[in-house]
Amino acid sequence: MSQLYFEKALLPDGWAADVTISIDGGHIATVKSGARPLSGDERHAIGLPGLPNLHSHGFQRGMAGLTEMRGQSSDSFWTWRELMYRFVRKMTPEDVEAITAQAYVEMLEAGFTRVGEFHYVHHDQSGLPYGNIGELAERVAAAAQTSSIGLTLLPVFYAHSGFGGRPPDQGQRRFVNSVDQFGKLLEASRRVIGACEGGLVGIAPHSLRAVTPDELQAVLAFAGRGPIHIHVAEQTKEVEDCTAWSGKRPVRWLFDHVPVDRRWCLIHATHMTDDESRDMAACGAVAGLCPVTEANLGDGVFDASRFLAAGGRFGVGTDSNVLIGAADELRQLEYSQRLVRRARNVFAARSGSSTGRDLFDAALAGGSQALGITGGLAEGAPADIVSLDAGDIALAGRSDDAILDSWIFGCRRSPVDCVWTMGRKVVTNGRHRRAEEVGAAFREKLGGLLAA
Repeated sequence: MSQLYFEKALLPDGWAADVTISIDGGHIATVKSGARPLSGDERHAIGLPGLPNLHSHGFQRGMAGLTEMRGQSSDSFWTWRELMYRFVRKMTPEDVEAITAQAYVEMLEAGFTRVGEFHYVHHDQSGLPYGNIGELAERVAAAAQTSSIGLTLLPVFYAHSGFGGRPPDQGQRRFVNSVDQFGKLLEASRRVIGACEGGLVGIAPHSLRAVTPDELQAVLAFAGRGPIHIHVAEQTKEVEDCTAWSGKRPVRWLFDHVPVDRRWCLIHATHMTDDESRDMAACGAVAGLCPVTEANLGDGVFDASRFLAAGGRFGVGTDSNVLIGAADELRQLEYSQRLVRRARNVFAARSGSSTGRDLFDAALAGGSQALGITGGLAEGAPADIVSLDAGDIALAGRSDDAILDSWIFGCRRSPVDCVWTMGRKVVTNGRHRRAEEVGAAFREKLGGLLAA
């Protein structure tokens, strides 16, 4: 058993002073406030729970900055997707592992301690299954083990290029499975994750455009009690195409045909009506918001005020990993609402409350629910902990909620100092313990990909 001491720590019931946290078997054994540090305690100034990153495509970290050149026509998500298809077409299993590991190292350095990997690249470059159908799931798990990030693996079922069961196109050949193949992939994924400490497996029907209604029902039968994630209503074209196919918008179609509940995470859900927002909030599903990626792709802005007023839950994810930062996602989320509504402190729950604190608490609760874990600095929870550098100039003189406000909105560089996952210290002085090794592998593999 080891023990940490924090001058200030954010506990489930609020900020506390002189907090000791003892760790046993990767979980928090005890939490005591008003305690005196013992001689062997590791001492820090500010302690926070690690944040969940509920939506990631790890391999896309290798594309960051490579899609910012305008094409001959107006650029959109759909033109970006073609560039992504060309990138993924070249990747070997070794490339996937190296790039994903780099993304996970950066997540840990940014204050994320668990990732939901929406894993949809399954086959070789020709579209044929590997001899081991779980080959690339194993590579994702290996990246998680190298970095020591907590992993909720979400194998993706993908079968079609558009609504109505349209055949997949050439760019999607590495993603596509039959329902039977997906069942085998899921079995392989569960075996792989069984070897990962704290690892979990859910399922992810990619989107309503990529699965037929019958396939969706068949795939959901595999879910058990695990998380269920799906892309929905990210793009206006998606909404239009779904309406043309079914007569209903995608979120409405989903609620009318599937019993959506607290296991579900609806990724993006950007374009919803008032009724859809209320129904989503009422069923307890989590909105998986990826504000930096959504801005980068020009998706649109989630109507947070309406959703929150109905009691909705949300978490944040880094999605395309064009930029990885817990504070960056929370800041972009708030700023997008300010620009649309021409107002400030939109996410503050009530008069006098802290926007940063309310953002952080909501993302912790919603992200933990979406990834199937218990979050927070509480007894029995995974020992996923972040310390901030109180010496950072942006945190000078700050205490309690002002710490979060200043981290999210006022820091030029990340003040994340140390990070523990399942009780293991993996980041010290802002640097991951395997950053050099993982970075070298990333540079080597990415150099080969870009030269190909």
